[in-house]
Amino acid sequence: MHFDVMTGPRSWADAAALARHAHAAGFSGMLWTETSQVPWMQMTAASLAAPELHYSTGIAVAFPRSPMISASIAWEMAANTKGRFRLGLGSQVKAHITRRYGSDFDRPAARMRDHVLAVRACWRAFAREERLAHDGDFHQLSLLPPDWTPPPHDHPMRVDISAVGPLMTRVAGEVADGVHVHPLHSVHYLDNRLRPALEDGAIAAGRDPDDIDLLIPAFICPGDTHEDRRRYVEYARRQIAFYGSTPNYAFQFDDLGFEGTTGRVRERMKAGDLATIGDLITDDMLDHFAVVGTWQQVADTLIERYAGRASRLITYIGGDDIMSNEPLRNRWAELAEAVRAA
Repeated sequence: MHFDVMTGPRSWADAAALARHAHAAGFSGMLWTETSQVPWMQMTAASLAAPELHYSTGIAVAFPRSPMISASIAWEMAANTKGRFRLGLGSQVKAHITRRYGSDFDRPAARMRDHVLAVRACWRAFAREERLAHDGDFHQLSLLPPDWTPPPHDHPMRVDISAVGPLMTRVAGEVADGVHVHPLHSVHYLDNRLRPALEDGAIAAGRDPDDIDLLIPAFICPGDTHEDRRRYVEYARRQIAFYGSTPNYAFQFDDLGFEGTTGRVRERMKAGDLATIGDLITDDMLDHFAVVGTWQQVADTLIERYAGRASRLITYIGGDDIMSNEPLRNRWAELAEAVRAA
């Protein structure tokens, strides 16, 4: 099981430094999520500093970009990392797509399917396997003169998509190489909601569901004492509450018997009480949505929970400590060794 570090916006220098430390600590790779900065320049700096690592976007926002742009960036990243890259795409939520990016969001699952198929058509054209010819419901691509075609390479090209609900998860089963699982997840969700929908899509497309990777970020909260774990746990509670405030994710709580949690979080957020939303996430909820314990307990739980489920396990928390706290970096290195061995 690969074990990666998730990171967000950083300077190029800091991205390179984190990559060096992550590699020295025994992590398999790094994953960028696109929020206030695009990931490509940071990822390039990191890959030059630690070429042994694997790099991925988890996720880059798809709809504001044309499939040709998505395909071209990924092609260049794969070429220069010698195949140590996979493109992760996501839809984001409607408000961001329409009001921040000024793009269309209608029929997001169908739009994502067409985007991925168009990206694959571009890659085949880049590889000189066939002429560019994609005629989908949302994208029509048919022009790629030789002078605009990137240099060929023979490194693997992989595209993953983020999926939570059944429609997008079925699309992943049909056309993607992997699924970026939402950080807000439980084992119940993985086994009883995500996996069946993924299998439905794969079988409908004549694919083997076992060929589709699950890339799973986890809220990992290790420490030898309660006080050592406290800041990780407080952060995890806030993030779980923040993600769980989305009405479409309410089922994550309801399925486990925590009905009404999303409504309570939303009420507190509407009141402007953001500082205490994490208080609504009880210890019982935390046991489902995070991994908390001593370093050894965390290692054992991660292996029990994710071995056989995750192709790549990603720590949502810990990047800053891995970069700047040497004693904690050494503990993360021990954890990475145990997880990778599994």
